[in-house]
Amino acid sequence: MHIRDIFKNQRTTFSFEFFPPKGPEAAEALFATIADLERLRPTFVSVTYGAGGSTRELTNDLVVRLQDQTRLDPMPHLTCVGHDEGEIHAILERYARHAISNILALRGDHPAGEADYDHSRDAFARAAELVACIRRFNDSGAHPHPAGFGIGIAGFPEGHPETANRLHEMDYLKAKVEAGADFIITQMFFENRDFYDFRDRCRLAGITIPIIAGIMPITTIGGMRKMAELALGSRFPASLIRAINRTGGDPEAVKRVGVHWATEQSRDLLDHEVAGIHFYTLNRSKATQSIYDTLGVRDSTDLLDA
Repeated sequence: MHIRDIFKNQRTTFSFEFFPPKGPEAAEALFATIADLERLRPTFVSVTYGAGGSTRELTNDLVVRLQDQTRLDPMPHLTCVGHDEGEIHAILERYARHAISNILALRGDHPAGEADYDHSRDAFARAAELVACIRRFNDSGAHPHPAGFGIGIAGFPEGHPETANRLHEMDYLKAKVEAGADFIITQMFFENRDFYDFRDRCRLAGITIPIIAGIMPITTIGGMRKMAELALGSRFPASLIRAINRTGGDPEAVKRVGVHWATEQSRDLLDHEVAGIHFYTLNRSKATQSIYDTLGVRDSTDLLDA
């Protein structure tokens, strides 16, 4: 369903993110996870791209399989990095043939080992240009939905790691909106005040499209450290660090702390009328299922009335 139609029918969305499997065994494990989370009736699910479009075909194939073999509404990521315009159009045409409703348009990460990647090799250097390309595709009437693809973009409540000037950061975001984006999904954050401040700054900048909050439960100390090493901009509040430290490194205790923290974030976001919550699942179902259980709901339709 096109994102515009979704927001006409429900005030809050609940969605999950997956990344493509790297082989047959991983594919089966992923579909077991998807089967678990399908019972939660998410509004949509997103499927990521590898750095530099390295998992392009895996992403495309997984999106089509989800569309054809499940009741889920898949939303693929599409990146600028590693693509010429002809390749992007071919991907859009395939998704249109399979009636994919929405796309998350991103600049994308540099290919592994190419910190000085030259964006001049790509058709588009910025996500705003990719958004405009998808909008032109929509205007061509090539998609079965009258409005074409719904277009999502990324937002960064804690700041984009490559943009030190927060005013310029908002200018870049507004450029994506003005190019034709329909909604924003934020990078993960662990302090809701950062999200509320980001939402307020968007409104002050004249950005009025829905903003969906990205939540990722911490399940391991190693995963937490990896987030910091990848320079995702993640800021871990002192109270969260203290809670993790109190576990003494016990894996099950770390997981309980992480799920509890994400649950409290979700409850507070719902109380503050968030447009949607997007759970970064890391291709696992237990943490997300635990959040739903603790919130006292069976699936996303219960959350709508919470």
